[in-house]
Amino acid sequence: MNSSSKNRTILVTGGAGYIGSHVVVQLAQQGLEPVIIDNFSNSSSKVVSRLEEIVKRRIKLCEGDCRDFGFLEEVFHENKPDGVIHFAAFKSVEESVSNPLTYYENNVGGTINLLKAMSIHGCQQLVFSSSCTVYGNPDHLPVDENTPWMPAESPYGYTKQVCENIIRDQTRGDQSISAVSLRYFNPIGAHPSGLIGELPIGVPSNLVPFITQTAAGLRDELIVFGNDYPTPDGSCIRDYIHVVDLAEAHIQSLAYLDQKKSSYDAFNIGTGKGASVLELVTQFIESTGVNLPYRIGPRRRGDVVKIYASVAKAEEVLQWKAKKSLKEALVDAWNWQQSLSSNKI
Repeated sequence: MNSSSKNRTILVTGGAGYIGSHVVVQLAQQGLEPVIIDNFSNSSSKVVSRLEEIVKRRIKLCEGDCRDFGFLEEVFHENKPDGVIHFAAFKSVEESVSNPLTYYENNVGGTINLLKAMSIHGCQQLVFSSSCTVYGNPDHLPVDENTPWMPAESPYGYTKQVCENIIRDQTRGDQSISAVSLRYFNPIGAHPSGLIGELPIGVPSNLVPFITQTAAGLRDELIVFGNDYPTPDGSCIRDYIHVVDLAEAHIQSLAYLDQKKSSYDAFNIGTGKGASVLELVTQFIESTGVNLPYRIGPRRRGDVVKIYASVAKAEEVLQWKAKKSLKEALVDAWNWQQSLSSNKI
């Protein structure tokens, strides 16, 4: 981040959520001024005070919903953001299959509102929280940014495809706006402080919080969804990346947008290595020494069989590379779970 980037205001939609909160920490530590938008539908307002504890300064919060355009207008008018990092979206594959209209309304509708507000108020930079689900079930691995998109396996995945296309088209129509889409692979782990981490509401839809809750005795057992996939051990393969590494990619993306070398670009954000669900279970037990009861269950609707990233473009263009190991991520996730158990959030 160059010196001219300091003291800028960056709006972070969904900033109290799992990934958003870690990005807020890094923004504040880089000398930028993060402003959180969150409706706390999948997060807790208590996260904000924990963020302030980490960064030792006040973090501004605007409580509201990106589907409410009038609310967005007020936020932009009051804060005059220089850039936006957009996380505010529903993210459960399974829930999106059961309730697709809610996903289209929130994920697509909220993004359209945000782009309209940016255009009206002269906000020129956007980092969009996309996903490797845009690739569907790819024919070849690892996937790079030029891998053709296959039909989405879920409405959630389709909303990410649609939003990327909308953002790209808007940067062509309004050339004052430049944007980056970060296609996350599978974020796991927590902040090393143990003060913030993944906080699923109700039954977790992601693997690692279900693992840690089961290890903590909050759930009877972990269900591995399928062991008959065409993979070495029959379970699905993913590219698991530490959330702190992922957060750093957003800082590098803002620096890239400062250079304005293109109006729109997309980057895979992962480790470049695949690990199966059963490998993750084994690594958790070995890394923490904690017992983890689990059993094999049926396949889950909407799941991609295997996917992992080619991250060469992010390394070369963004000057970003994942540094933390799978073991570090699982240990940090377990420490976060233990912190939650002793100090409710």
